[in-house]
Amino acid sequence: MTQLTDRLGADVIGQLDSTVKIIAQVAVGYDNIDVPAATRRGILVTNTPGVLTETTADFAWALLMAAARRVPEAHNFVHAAKWKTWLIDLLAGQDVYGATLGIFGMGRIGQAVARRARGFKMRILYHDAVRLPADVEQELGASFASKEDLLREADFVSLHVPLLPETRHLIGQAELRMMKPSAVLVNTARGPVVDEAALADALENGRIWSAGLDVFEREPVIEEKLLRLPNVVVAPHIASASIATRKRMSMMAAGNAAAFLNGSRPANPVNPEVLA
Repeated sequence: MTQLTDRLGADVIGQLDSTVKIIAQVAVGYDNIDVPAATRRGILVTNTPGVLTETTADFAWALLMAAARRVPEAHNFVHAAKWKTWLIDLLAGQDVYGATLGIFGMGRIGQAVARRARGFKMRILYHDAVRLPADVEQELGASFASKEDLLREADFVSLHVPLLPETRHLIGQAELRMMKPSAVLVNTARGPVVDEAALADALENGRIWSAGLDVFEREPVIEEKLLRLPNVVVAPHIASASIATRKRMSMMAAGNAAAFLNGSRPANPVNPEVLA
């Protein structure tokens, strides 16, 4: 049974006892596991997809709203006893209703975020390696866009891609320069999808408005400049951390392991070729 903090590279997997037959990950992502190395050893890898979709989408929206409307700044402002009177421009933020939302990665979580955006009457753009069927696009009210067009047109950019070689630093200096100065970036995917140093510079220099971040490149270490900036909302990788969801994730991982050890096919194999 593994979590994201358990690094199972080829070196570790190579030292496992021959009786180890399954690695049951308590997460959707499994970039901490060298799956090809596990496959070569005949070890099945499973994960916990689906169960955390809605909870993670909820939290992406929490970050989006907090960053857009400067909620942490307002909270700190009040607690520091700085609030003396009403002012017309006090902590003014960005509107969400009717704005344009750009989603990178239109899998389960990306689609759940899009469904929530419809309640805010947002224009929804998305970019993915695989385009959605036309009927799903229509249902979500989402339009496929190139990476460049999405970045130029979106008021909010939300990241929901897996960490792959091609998605590492998906958002870097060049991409941040394409975004609007009023844009908000939200990341509940994986930290290395964003070039953290480039993001800190963009936020410091006003190239984008703000960011809401739940994940970081070198967790739990965070780019020091990000922690000093007032226009950054940070959380300690808790997007799926509702009590009910974390219980379901744990039970699903245990169920995958129990099914396999009892001679049944687990519900969520990452490398099903091992079963063959």
